[in-house]
Order: sequence, then C-alpha cells, then structure tokens
Amino acid sequence: MTGFSRAEGAHGAWTWAVEARSVNGRNLEARFRGPPGFESLERVARDGAQARFQRGQLTINLQAKRAEVSGETRVNIAVLERYLTAGGPYVATGMVAKPSLDGLLALKGVIEAREDEDDAETRAAVEAAMAASIVQALDALKAARLEEGAALDPVLHGLVGRIADLTADAEREAAGQPAVLKERFARRMAELVGEGAGEERVVQEAAAQAVKADVREELDRLTSHVAAARSLLAGEGASGRRLDFLSQEFMRESNTLCSKSALTALTAIGLELKAVIEQFREQVQNVE
Repeated sequence: MTGFSRAEGAHGAWTWAVEARSVNGRNLEARFRGPPGFESLERVARDGAQARFQRGQLTINLQAKRAEVSGETRVNIAVLERYLTAGGPYVATGMVAKPSLDGLLALKGVIEAREDEDDAETRAAVEAAMAASIVQALDALKAARLEEGAALDPVLHGLVGRIADLTADAEREAAGQPAVLKERFARRMAELVGEGAGEERVVQEAAAQAVKADVREELDRLTSHVAAARSLLAGEGASGRRLDFLSQEFMRESNTLCSKSALTALTAIGLELKAVIEQFREQVQNVE
C-alpha cells in the first residue's frame, strides 16, 4: 500500500503542488496539510481518500504560493513625522546630518504597500482548481498502488503455493506419527504397570497420546485456508483485511501442528511453515 504521486496547478496569481503519500496501515487514515485559509480543502482530501482506498496511512500535502501583485502604495506621514521628531534634537546640535529623502523613505513603516486581495469569485475558482489537483494526485496514487499490487501478485501466489507444498509434506510425515507414538505408549505402559498405576492413570496416558497423534484437523484447515487465499487473490476488489485474517489462521494451525508433533522431521516442516506464513503476513500488509 505504499505509493507517491504529485500534481501541480496554477490559477491567476496562485501556483501550487499537491503531494500524496501512502504507507501500510491496517485501516484507512488520511491526513491533510494545507496553507492557511484553505481549510475547506481538507474535506475534499478526506472524501477523495475514502472513495478510493480502504487501507493505509495517507498524507496529502498542499503547498501554495501567491505571486506578489503590485497594489496601492502610500507614505505614512504619521510614522515619518515621528522619525523627524525623534531625530530633530540630534540634527539641531550637529550630532548628525540632515536626513535625505531617500533615507527617510527607506525607514521601516514609512512606505506602506497594500496587496490586492482575491475577491470571492476568484477565491472560489482557486479553491476549485486546487480541489481538482487533489483529486488528480489521489487518482495517481491509486494507480501507483495498483501497479505495486500487480507486482506483488506473483509473490503472494508463490508464498501460498509454498504453504500448500509444506502442508502436503507435513501430511506425509504425519502418517508415520501414530506408529512412533504407539511405540512410545507401549514403553510408557510398561513403566506404569511396573509402578502399579491404576486404570485411570493408564486411560489418561492413552488419551494424551491419542490427542497428540491426531493432526488431521490442523492439516485439513491449512488446506482449506490455502484454497481461500487463492480464491481471494484471484478475485476482484479489496481483500487485504481478509488475507490478513487468513495469515493469522495459518499461523494458529501451524503452531498447533508443531505442538502436537512427535517427529523431528514434522517439527522441522512446521517451523519452516511458520517462517513462510510470516513472510506471507508481511506481504499482505501491502494489499488493499
């Protein structure tokens, strides 16, 4: 869900640039930054983001500049007279020379320039043009994210395929687990009988071994999750949240598989499965 776009525009004395950035996020969060006086454009940015995206942290930044326009200029007589009054005693005693006209006019506040302000019609036109640039930047950001998604598609399919292969490997290894556990149970029974264990203790031990031997349910769920992930990847529309949920379910089943494993080979497969699922989970954060 990462991406960047930029749109520029101009109208009258105004020029501006809109930059839209996106990073991964579980939910959609849009932030707008604009120049003073254009707060109404925040709604345009937020509504535009909600209409195009479902996940990600978005930042829409609008930078605008108004060209300097010559306006009315006047001499502030009151300020000029205060300067003359303050400096009069120094001129009278000869401490300073008489001020020149250009020197007086250069003093702060003597010359006042009033910039022309936009009328309501011009202001509305500028805001409408800026809003169009925001929409343009968001459309470009969406295109960038779609391009990233297209590049990510084979990666996700490859990871799901790897999960399917490891699930099949686990199923083959698990087929030999009952025999190993049966042998262990036989040895344990001999120990219990030697200890004079009661019938209840024997039943408890048998039940514990039986539960550990059965990983069929975990393998079936992993297979089902693989089919669901492939269906989501092949479908249209946003699927990021559902794939994120599936990654959690994948991990849950692989954890249980490892905890039930009585074979070194099966445990190794389970650990590799967890590593691949973690890679899948990380990549899913980039999916809309």
